[in-house]
Amino acid sequence: MQQIDSGNIRNIALVSHSRAGKTSLVEAILFSAGATTRLGNIGDGTTVSDYDPEEIKRKISINLSLLPCQWKNAKLNIIDTPGYADFIGEVKAALRVSEAAVIVVSGVSGVGVGTEQVWGYARKANLPCFIFINKLDRENIVYQDILKDVQAKLSPKCLPIVLPLGSQKDFRGTIDLITKKGTEGNPEKEVAIPAGITADVDSYREKLIEAIVEVDDALLSKYLDGGQISDSDVYRCLKEAIKRGAVFPVFFGSATANIGIRPLLNAASDYFPSPLDAGTFKATNATTNAEESVKPAATSPLSVLVFKTFTDARIGKISYLRFFSGTITSNSQVWNVNKGVIERVGQLFMLHGKTQEPVNQLNIGDIGAVAKLSVTATGDTLGAKEHPLKLTAIEFPAPALNMAISPKSRDDLDKMSTAIPKICEEDLTIAVHRDADVGDLIISGMGETHLAVAADRLSQRFGVAVTLEPPRISYKETITTAVKAEFKHKKQTGGHGQYGHVLIELEPTARGGGFEFVNKVVGGAIPRNYVPAVEKGINEGINEGVLAGYPIVDVRVILYDGSFHPVDSSEMAFKIAAAQALKKGLSDGHSVLLEPIVNLSVTVPDSFTGDIISDLNTKRGRVLGMNPSGDGINLIEAQVPAAEISRYAIDLRSITQGRGTFTTKFSHYEEVPALVAQKVIAQKESAAKAG
Repeated sequence: MQQIDSGNIRNIALVSHSRAGKTSLVEAILFSAGATTRLGNIGDGTTVSDYDPEEIKRKISINLSLLPCQWKNAKLNIIDTPGYADFIGEVKAALRVSEAAVIVVSGVSGVGVGTEQVWGYARKANLPCFIFINKLDRENIVYQDILKDVQAKLSPKCLPIVLPLGSQKDFRGTIDLITKKGTEGNPEKEVAIPAGITADVDSYREKLIEAIVEVDDALLSKYLDGGQISDSDVYRCLKEAIKRGAVFPVFFGSATANIGIRPLLNAASDYFPSPLDAGTFKATNATTNAEESVKPAATSPLSVLVFKTFTDARIGKISYLRFFSGTITSNSQVWNVNKGVIERVGQLFMLHGKTQEPVNQLNIGDIGAVAKLSVTATGDTLGAKEHPLKLTAIEFPAPALNMAISPKSRDDLDKMSTAIPKICEEDLTIAVHRDADVGDLIISGMGETHLAVAADRLSQRFGVAVTLEPPRISYKETITTAVKAEFKHKKQTGGHGQYGHVLIELEPTARGGGFEFVNKVVGGAIPRNYVPAVEKGINEGINEGVLAGYPIVDVRVILYDGSFHPVDSSEMAFKIAAAQALKKGLSDGHSVLLEPIVNLSVTVPDSFTGDIISDLNTKRGRVLGMNPSGDGINLIEAQVPAAEISRYAIDLRSITQGRGTFTTKFSHYEEVPALVAQKVIAQKESAAKAG
């Protein structure tokens, strides 16, 4: 593809709920623009954007894909994004590097929950948006009903710029509301508007004109006075209205039938802003920590955002780049502002799905990639050492679902340590940590499908076979009453024997007090050199309680007496005696189980508040408060046992139809109710027998 001036670049994110037809729309766009010679099919796994084996197998988009094409004089950098909520990180990255968005709505199912969410993200980023209502050739589609759904759930400013020509199986083209001309066929030809819909055309055209003339006071006065508005004035005001968010043009089409695509492409090249139109942007000077306004120009200091990282089996790590200012050429050096090191830039290239096209240089505002950067990661800024500008990073959501990940074999264990960091580097909505209490390696993601895909990638790309299981809960044990315990370890085996005798007292301490060992032996009942052995025996003993083998906490152990033998006593004998005395004391001290309690913050629409509170009650939760946060959204604060919400990401999505979000933070430990404790102990005993 030839180099295009920055003023003619359009960076466009395609976003929507899953199954709305984004990938099919991309296929139709590429075919209509002449970038491909045939329409790929999702079912056959032949689309340009869904090339990952997991995408082909699951028939859903998992990664964002770059699909540049040329339409008229413009280069359209189309970014196809996943619609499934588990892969929202890809959507966030795409919106961060785009100047505009196309919201795809299924004509069959209407505005989905995911569509509402990505609409919110696009509007928060203040991006001009088009609405493309897809699948108009399906049965039982009434475009007026879908349009009302769009206006009710997204914005009343979503106004048609075209109307469909024909409906359902007879859907064959579109009518331009500005020129009042109909087109159909491939290649398109002009056709007469059916007499039966001229009233609709006039009505929708009038609503569009009313909305767009408001951006020009003189034109608005002329319109209100009944003056004639020229098409050139309409086009000029429409572009400004789109830029301001005063109008969100609605298009109708069928991606699989390749109908209604050309009007969308024409409008994208004519009305969407270029990177230059977007104007100055904010960046932080890493040297002074001062915020600067930067002009998107080749003469400005270099600033390039790495918005995605991907490991290609053939060429290694690929970094996706969005150029904001300055210039880079192939085989040059840049400064990684975040890491404070020099990076060597090899061959630059443009991506067309999985295909790479080498280029010598990419212009301001363009999107490309480079391979084998050594330390650069997603979110880093590449700049100039003498004027290091740091761009605003991508706001990725925090992982919501935890699973314990374990290797299937010793060989897999050896390879996991290098493979898992690569998965985390590619997807910043995946995190891995070790639970020190139970020893599990925990992988966190946005949902079940997200983590299942991560596990499959480990297997297919890195040869690491793993299993995913619900994480174990880090229960603890403690005592409820003070108790004294004594144990004498005495053994004669010929020659030197073994003798150690300790008397200890166990006291419960305040919750969260941990463990404390106190030596109160007087009069040399136990020689000082054996006291460390006693303490060691106690410290090892608290790692395994008497109820279910969980660690002991919130206990003070006092060593107050004992005896020794001048020949047979040893450190080992006192260590054994101490451990056994502790065990006896725990058995006599009415031990109980403790469970972790977390602070849970749930953000949900008001209509789901009652359902959420009812569900929390079934999870032994305590609702602490509820605060309206505006726009019909409530924030529910509660404390819930961690064991009850290990799958809360799934439960919340089901209850709220995907509209709810939550965060958790460890709070404290509490005693487990007796009935629940019995089940936990029984499960632990059963697992021990099975193991």
